[in-house]
Amino acid sequence: MLAVRLRRALSAGLSLAVAVPMLSACFSEPSPHEAVSQFLVGWQSGDYAAAAERVDGDPKAVRKALEDAGVQLDAASIRFALRSLTTNGDSADARFHVQIDLGDNNPIWQYDNDLPLHVVDGRWKVRWSPSVIHPQLREGQRFAVKVAPEGDQPIRQPIEDRNGDPLQQDTTLYLAGVYPDRVKDPVGVCERLFQLTGFAQDRLLARIRSAPPQDFVPLVTFGAKKYAQLLDRLEEIGPDLKIEKQSQPVAPAQPVDIIGKVGAITAETMQQLGGPQRAGGDTIGQGGLQKAYQDQLTGSTGTEVMTYDLKTGEQVAELARWPGRTNTTSVRTTIDKGVQQSADLSVGGGPAALLVAVDAPSGQIRAVASKEFDQQTDGLAGRFPPGTTFSIVAADGLLGAGLDPDQKLPCPADRTVGGARFQQTEARPQPQQPTPTPTPTPTAISTAPPAGTTPSVTADFAQGCVTALASLSRRIDAGALNRAAARFGIGGDWRLPLRSFTGSMPAAATDAAKAKIIAGQTVRVSPLSMALVAAALGSGTWRPPTLVTSPSSPDAAADTSSDPAPATPPRPVTLDPATLTELRALMRAGVVSGTAAAASAPGDKVYGLASAVTYTEKKRERHLSWFVGWQGDLAVAVLTESADPAASARVAGQFFRSARTAA
Repeated sequence: MLAVRLRRALSAGLSLAVAVPMLSACFSEPSPHEAVSQFLVGWQSGDYAAAAERVDGDPKAVRKALEDAGVQLDAASIRFALRSLTTNGDSADARFHVQIDLGDNNPIWQYDNDLPLHVVDGRWKVRWSPSVIHPQLREGQRFAVKVAPEGDQPIRQPIEDRNGDPLQQDTTLYLAGVYPDRVKDPVGVCERLFQLTGFAQDRLLARIRSAPPQDFVPLVTFGAKKYAQLLDRLEEIGPDLKIEKQSQPVAPAQPVDIIGKVGAITAETMQQLGGPQRAGGDTIGQGGLQKAYQDQLTGSTGTEVMTYDLKTGEQVAELARWPGRTNTTSVRTTIDKGVQQSADLSVGGGPAALLVAVDAPSGQIRAVASKEFDQQTDGLAGRFPPGTTFSIVAADGLLGAGLDPDQKLPCPADRTVGGARFQQTEARPQPQQPTPTPTPTPTAISTAPPAGTTPSVTADFAQGCVTALASLSRRIDAGALNRAAARFGIGGDWRLPLRSFTGSMPAAATDAAKAKIIAGQTVRVSPLSMALVAAALGSGTWRPPTLVTSPSSPDAAADTSSDPAPATPPRPVTLDPATLTELRALMRAGVVSGTAAAASAPGDKVYGLASAVTYTEKKRERHLSWFVGWQGDLAVAVLTESADPAASARVAGQFFRSARTAA
């Protein structure tokens, strides 16, 4: 419905240029060719007076009939092609083909007709009757074009969760319009609506004049807030303007940013779309899945060309019909309402927070919840340094290279690796009390190990000891590090119907570069990409994410900033069983004895790592806390605006407990 055809301004000029050479050969009376040419070219170009000169009827009535036909059809252009011309004495018949562009994304109406001619006072004249315009048009009749949704389908289909429950609520839209046979001053109504809304006055008027006389013609659609603001001014327009209410599923439930808001088409929207657009009853997705799946959710309108009796206003005949595209299925997502509710509750208190939950066995996104973050821009497509939670990805390569988790590995307060300095800093409960950052690269914040002891590699991972983890860069080459990241989909080719970020990792040519990657300082990830890392560890297989199961992808994503799903999604990657067992042990240690302890209550079997990272973004120091882990089949990544590494673990713990209770 919203694929605008930019042709109204161009077609009239082009059609005449094509038709004139064909019809304007050098013929003279008494041949009928000149009469046919002058009549059809005059009609096509809008020179109705010239056309009427070659007709045997009242020129004034002919001019009005031809003009009214164009108005009643709201024709962007009319073009003719002469098929044949036969003469029999003083009579002749011209067979011609008609193409009428009904404009505003409506079809091209085509039909064949006959043009009867006879000689009057030595000149060939067209035998005038309304059937010259169309073979089924009679005296006392008019054309009308009806554009409406096909059948009884709802104007907009819902977006649903994985169980088929709607992820939006019905809301009331207000359609301002007229009944053509009752409106006394259509020009005045359209002028006032133009002043209020900016919709082109001539287009509104054309909608009225071309519509069936007894049908309600919606001209402008308002949401509840806009309608309340303009109610007094709409009432001033008078009784000609009618308001009808329409209920549509357009008020999004959580996750609001993922589902997307829906608005009525405005004059500005039509300008952005690049051409004229029928406003009545139309809605447009303004973000999220509502925007990406606009065409599927709205289908397309059907169009009918009919004749009506001018006296009774009753329909006489249907001349042409183009069925619209009906919607038989909704957009089905992988969101689970119960899981989403648990996620919403978990991020509701405390600092700004973001949580992405994924079903570990399938990679399906179950929830995206946020407080002061954007669920799509930050949750799916955000680019954040993950701190030492990224060390679990590096650990896959390190363990494969022979690293012993029980090996003793000191966690000093300060260490230099390949010329890059790393500092282990105590956790800070308040971001307003920053610890000076010795380098411009992000600094991991974590709880230091007990004094006087030498921790194991497992303890270093659990505690997020950045100095110990950075020193492991000498134990792995760049190729192994890259392969480990690829196994977890970091920087891969997985995509969603909405814009998303798979992660990025710089080249690791030196020990310092590798150390910064292991510490998660130079890596950039989205919370979704890290939730998929946790899901891979929980299930044993990394899988690309899924957000929508039906339809598989939008026919043409309306959001030009989005990345449409690839034709062939990346294959799942099964992790090495021996390495997987050791990785899970590291993740479990993060909860049992590490900075992620707040994610688990006594008796819970939660796996995860937590860390904090400080970095500079747009000349502003920013403190983030991460938790990456899973319980059962639910894998999560949590991000909070905090310098406390346990802040995100607490959010994750609340989520796991709430989700378990709800299940």
